Amino acid sequence: MNKPVLVVMAAGMGSRYGGMKQIDPVGPKGQPIVEYSLYDAHRAGFETVIFVIKHEIEEAFKAAIGDRVSQGMNVKYAFQQLDELPAGFTIPEGRVKPWG
Repeated sequence: MNKPVLVVMAAGMGSRYGGMKQIDPVGPKGQPIVEYSLYDAHRAGFETVIFVIKHEIEEAFKAAIGDRVSQGMNVKYAFQQLDELPAGFTIPEGRVKPWG
């Protein structure tokens, strides 16, 4: 049987928050909050995580989260790109934020 794969939507720019909340440290050792969820997911049997991020935050994201998480889980990245939408899909007119 295949192991489940965790998909984490982390492409938001945190406009209301005021920064990249995905990588801001909150734990006693500077861990980002998502690291707690990843720990629980790993204990529940998830071995692979796919982070959906924007290219603009790739390096910062990998440095803050991905590199550390990859020591215990398989880490993959998918990039949110509006210029590669599947045929038949369009962005609603006047939409400032891409998805959320």
